[in-house]
Amino acid sequence: MGLIMAVIALSGVSFNTHLFRHFRQKPLLLHTIVLDPGHGGLDPGTLGLMSREKNVTLAITLKLGAAIKKEFPGTKIVYTRTTDILPGNASTTKEGIYNRAQIANESKGDLFISIHCNATVKPPGGYYEKRITGYRKRTEYVGKGKLKRKKIVDVPVYKSFWIKNTTIGATTFVWKADRSGTKGDAIDQREADSKDVEDSTEVGAFEGPEARIRAELYEKKYFNNSALLATLVEEQFAKTGRKTWGVRQRGVGIKVLEATAMPSILIETGYLSNKEEERYLNSDRGQREIVRNILGALKRYRHELEVK
Repeated sequence: MGLIMAVIALSGVSFNTHLFRHFRQKPLLLHTIVLDPGHGGLDPGTLGLMSREKNVTLAITLKLGAAIKKEFPGTKIVYTRTTDILPGNASTTKEGIYNRAQIANESKGDLFISIHCNATVKPPGGYYEKRITGYRKRTEYVGKGKLKRKKIVDVPVYKSFWIKNTTIGATTFVWKADRSGTKGDAIDQREADSKDVEDSTEVGAFEGPEARIRAELYEKKYFNNSALLATLVEEQFAKTGRKTWGVRQRGVGIKVLEATAMPSILIETGYLSNKEEERYLNSDRGQREIVRNILGALKRYRHELEVK
């Protein structure tokens, strides 16, 4: 806190006890969790051999919501979609992403979890690849007229090999807090729209340098909480023997994490491009195991919030 005060003093911004009292309040527990099944409707997401990402994410998300309600009866679950449509029945993917964030922010969620499936750039299941297996000699003639001469060259011999798509594993993404002010803007807007913030009717309470500082403080806190939950999710996957690629920070490419004014994570639950993992992701057993992993992480996450 001393460092923050020093920064404010240097910037010429006067100390506002309301700002820091509000920031230092005990973090909200999980009153509202927003669950976001990736893709939907006209946006199928990645394609496997037998399934589409939009259907797999919806099935997992609905199971996750039911499990959370059972484990945390007092927690409100908000879904960005519950059927095969883009959120808000959007007509474009871009509009759908906007609606996801809007639904989350308007619900004043304490946590945002987006469920996805991954894929490699190679075809699902596997593909044929040509490889050089040797060389053969071939006679060629170069030059013209009297200058024409014979030349022996090596010509590669190719053979097609079947390459199985073997990539598997889960990854959890968080928004990289230092890459953009957009998340801070969303946080600031949420605070401005809130009716529950003390002294919210104060003139200029959500404008100017103090509002920006508050947003940055919350952005930092939300990043820390996002990183905490993401780490716990990956740990739970690893405990059940799943391959994991760890927690990844993204500063571009995941707009829905950037635009949500709350701790937020995006879970790539596995690779539909891998035949065996696709079966796992589509199976009731696999989906329920993924749900148990995420639920276990949520229980540990809530405990961490309670003891802060």
